[in-house]
Amino acid sequence: MSISIKDHSDSDLLPAAAAALSAEDRAILVNALKNKLQNLAMEDSDILTRLSPQVRKRVDALRELQGQHDELQAKFLEESAALETKYQKLYEPLYTKRYEIVNGIVEVEGVNVAPVDQGDNKGTGDGTEKGVPNFWLNAMLNNEILAEEISEYDEGALEFLKDIKWCRVNDPKGFKLEFFFDTNPFFKNSVLTKTYLMVDDELPILEKAIGTEIEWYPGKCLTRKIFKKKQKNGLNNVKPEIKVEDYESFFNFFKPPQVPEDDVGFDILNDALEQLQNQMEHDYEIGSIIRVKVIPHAVALFTGELGENEDYEATEYDDEEEKHEKKCNRAQTEEGQQVVNVLMIAEQE
Repeated sequence: MSISIKDHSDSDLLPAAAAALSAEDRAILVNALKNKLQNLAMEDSDILTRLSPQVRKRVDALRELQGQHDELQAKFLEESAALETKYQKLYEPLYTKRYEIVNGIVEVEGVNVAPVDQGDNKGTGDGTEKGVPNFWLNAMLNNEILAEEISEYDEGALEFLKDIKWCRVNDPKGFKLEFFFDTNPFFKNSVLTKTYLMVDDELPILEKAIGTEIEWYPGKCLTRKIFKKKQKNGLNNVKPEIKVEDYESFFNFFKPPQVPEDDVGFDILNDALEQLQNQMEHDYEIGSIIRVKVIPHAVALFTGELGENEDYEATEYDDEEEKHEKKCNRAQTEEGQQVVNVLMIAEQE
């Protein structure tokens, strides 16, 4: 399944109806969308024919200006992507120093503290703690959207978060987030990852998201709990009923929304389209916030300075990306639903 999400381009995006389709069905869907766009273009042409000659000339001049703007915008996004790659390498030494200070690997000049137990990074609060305790937890909590994803029970596990990194994935293209954890009583993993893969095509489509399977210690799972319910008839030889209760948890982030199989029917796709669309958009939004805002601005988030100055929250390039993403996301469900309906009618005929 795929869902249209912006990448570093300014082209129109394939709608979410491309989800869960085979290559042949997806080709049909793409053609249907192209026909729809052509019809919309024809409607625009009809509008132009109703204008007076003088107004039509002015509109033509405006369209030419818009075309020049779009060409510059495409170059801007292309060059921005190249600059991002260049500066990501320049940021890396700074991120490494940040990691060392946060986790008490190196000490800042002028700071003198008593030695602490190497197995305890939290300290006692009397000036003997190492590094900056709960740095990443507090940075994430100070982002309004991420704070809603973190439950009270998650905080205990996130206190062991040592670092968050991201990198580009080229084959297939996309990006990967890496969460590095200290040894903790909740799960065995030292690194949890979340990867967003894009279809390598002319149109930037989110194909799928892949998360790490968390190896929870017995009784420590934060995303669900398994109950054994005894039978009321009192028979000892009857096996207890097993019930599973899912919990709201940040760690559900590593188990992204599951997509239907390729042979799913159009009726099922039509019914589940909006719900799945919202789930995948929200999942991608969380990943993008961590990549674009939390990782580069973690210190300002930790201190609370970022919340006080919203203009500082994103660079100009980030703003352009975010505007483009919101614009595309608003159009996806409506466009996708229309195309699915067209295909369903064609199938019935």
